[in-house]
Amino acid sequence: MTPDDLSSRLADTRFRDVRWLASTGSTNSDAMALARGGAPEGTVVVADHQSAGRGRRGRVWQAPPGASLLVSVLLRPPASAAGLVGMAAGLAMAEAVDVVSHGAVSAELKWPNDLVVGDRKLAGILAEADWPAGTTASGGFRPPAAGERLAVVVGVGINVVWPADLPEDLAEIATALNHLTPTPVDRADLLVDYLIALDRRYVQPPGALLEAWRARSATLGRPVRVDLGGEDVDGVAVDVTDEGHLVVETPDGRLRTLATGDVVHLRPA
Repeated sequence: MTPDDLSSRLADTRFRDVRWLASTGSTNSDAMALARGGAPEGTVVVADHQSAGRGRRGRVWQAPPGASLLVSVLLRPPASAAGLVGMAAGLAMAEAVDVVSHGAVSAELKWPNDLVVGDRKLAGILAEADWPAGTTASGGFRPPAAGERLAVVVGVGINVVWPADLPEDLAEIATALNHLTPTPVDRADLLVDYLIALDRRYVQPPGALLEAWRARSATLGRPVRVDLGGEDVDGVAVDVTDEGHLVVETPDGRLRTLATGDVVHLRPA
């Protein structure tokens, strides 16, 4: 697909400025640098390869050149809705997978930031917000006002074309679209369908977005263990809050609301 084709297919969205690179350190870092330089909402950075891709908690994201769709978008939501951007991106990518696989792949959302098929990871999502204007290193973080707009970059790395003979340890926890679909998936087509879906989901009222996310969730209703770093929380994932935080009911009947953490899906007792 040529750049003109991309622009034509995305003409009715906010994502008309797509910058596709052969290689970069991190598409999220590139998009954040553009944000700090005044780039408008809707700027998109795509790369065939990343040398310094990141996941949550500083994890490294690595994939062979051309094996994944690596895309970051710049959005400028009100601070009150910034926490839902990653959820909108995950939902949009799940819907794009529906389209390009012609319904052959039904991806679900694992809280907080993974796209899964069964128990295997298909994609990872990383949303990063810039500190509000007026924040200084000496003065510390200034909480944004609810109506203030923040620069939020949300990156998605989705496995598209992987070798058939994956190492056993990776094959047990991850998958790729070419392992799941009868016909190859074109990364440019997947990008277009993702951006069209994200353009729609991004402007939805939060209540409608959260209901759609709940319907796609692989986490809600399941026994989980949430690693908070200093402690583990075991229980059943029962809901997400208006801010996108996970609500877990512990064995003693308490409800714990968790803003972040690594989730392990447990088998029912």
